[in-house]
Amino acid sequence: MSDHIYKKIELVGSSPESLEKAIENAIARAAKSVKNMRWFEVTEIRGHLENQKVAHYQVGLKIGFTVEDS
Repeated sequence: MSDHIYKKIELVGSSPESLEKAIENAIARAAKSVKNMRWFEVTEIRGHLENQKVAHYQVGLKIGFTVEDS
């Protein structure tokens, strides 16, 4: 069994719909340029209010991915 080495990046996903959609948006965008993503960790949750209602969700994420052998 080989050793696994991971690297982490930090992102902020956003959505006017939900926290889950904000997470999905961040992961989908990262997947366009980051290979071998393996896990994510939610580090922050915040939002924007308009007229006393939630207008937008923001979620801070750390995404871990394996580093490829050269």
